[in-house]
Amino acid sequence: MKRPEPPEPLAPQPNAGASAFVPAGEGGASGGAPAAPARANRSSRWRKGACFSAFLALVVSGAYVFRAKDPRPPGAPKTGKYAARESGPAAVPVVAVRARRGDIGVYFTGLGAVTPLNTVMVHSRVDGELTAVHYQEGDMVKRHDLLVELDPRPFAAALLQAQGALARDQATLANARIDLARYQVLVPQKAVPEQTLATQEALVKQLEGTVELDQGAVDAAQTNLDYTKISAPIDGRVGLRLVDPGNIVHASDTNPMLVITQIQPISVIFTLSEDQLPQVLDKLRGGQTLPVEAWERDMSKKIAQGTLSTIDNLIDQTTGTVRIRATFDNAGKELFPNQFVNARVLVETKRGVVLLPSAAVQRGATSTFVYLINADGTVTVRNVSAGVTEGDQSEISSGLKPGDLVVMTGADNVQEGSTVNPQISGEETGKSGAGKQKGRAKK
Repeated sequence: MKRPEPPEPLAPQPNAGASAFVPAGEGGASGGAPAAPARANRSSRWRKGACFSAFLALVVSGAYVFRAKDPRPPGAPKTGKYAARESGPAAVPVVAVRARRGDIGVYFTGLGAVTPLNTVMVHSRVDGELTAVHYQEGDMVKRHDLLVELDPRPFAAALLQAQGALARDQATLANARIDLARYQVLVPQKAVPEQTLATQEALVKQLEGTVELDQGAVDAAQTNLDYTKISAPIDGRVGLRLVDPGNIVHASDTNPMLVITQIQPISVIFTLSEDQLPQVLDKLRGGQTLPVEAWERDMSKKIAQGTLSTIDNLIDQTTGTVRIRATFDNAGKELFPNQFVNARVLVETKRGVVLLPSAAVQRGATSTFVYLINADGTVTVRNVSAGVTEGDQSEISSGLKPGDLVVMTGADNVQEGSTVNPQISGEETGKSGAGKQKGRAKK
């Protein structure tokens, strides 16, 4: 089968019209030149129109996508939250605090117990029936206040007997002295022998001894009678009654009738490490009075304020601690005997140091640092040296100066170079905390 020959190319006809194209070699007075310029112009215009339509579609699609990503309503200004979207990541809101200059105390803390200065177990010193109780449980009593009474009748009778014996022997002594005076006159006259005088002198001395013995018996009987009325030996608080009226009490009883503890003043005995002892001793030798604070066991509340009074005379080798007594006036009766407390001794006050809330101090594995807020609102990690910590305040030995602004709350959301919007604790902030910080820095 014979392959068909390809068609001959078209050639423009110089004498033809703008839209005439004829195959090369076909009729024409000029030797068959094609007339194709008009058809080529139409093809070129079609290609240009297609390109323009594609470009227009691309522009419309881009505008649609941009409008979908931009939440602003038509004509809204690029301010506020819309400006923040276009300017980059939003600033992290944090609570900041300024470093300040102030004073901080150095305290030594030890666990102790409230110990009364005096505790009295009241016993009866005579045997007898308890007939009356003159106090209520828990009363505050004064020294010499009458507390209880025993049946006084047996002791009153014993006193009466002793007084009778004394009167009898005093009369006998008086008669013997009269005879002695008579013999002293008669012996020089040789009316009676000298032996009679010597015997009478001995009798007088014997009777004088008897009278003194009777006087002692009277005093003892009077004392026993006085013991039937038991009074408070100290000022203090009476505990629960241990013996009820009607019971027979004995001087040899093991259990007391009642217990009185001194409440005002009162003391706290606590322990400190032997390593802390030299600094305390230096203050005491210098004549200083060291303040002592009593706090609850969980350190949540300060109970009372007192002073250090004395230190024990030895160190407990098993624990490496020494016992210390502090005295409190306990005017409000805040401290209660045998109550466990934390005692804090103020040994030194550092003045004019840089202070920062402890919450703003960050502690890493190898360093202590803070997030310092620069004037432009960015954050810088600054290494610091922390000193004494007291309550919620910490001493910054180095790394900060008074007035520096530091992140306190929200530090978990920032890092080196982060932009923050600080709300300064204790200060009023405007719409832009960073801008306010910049203004302060310029000042």
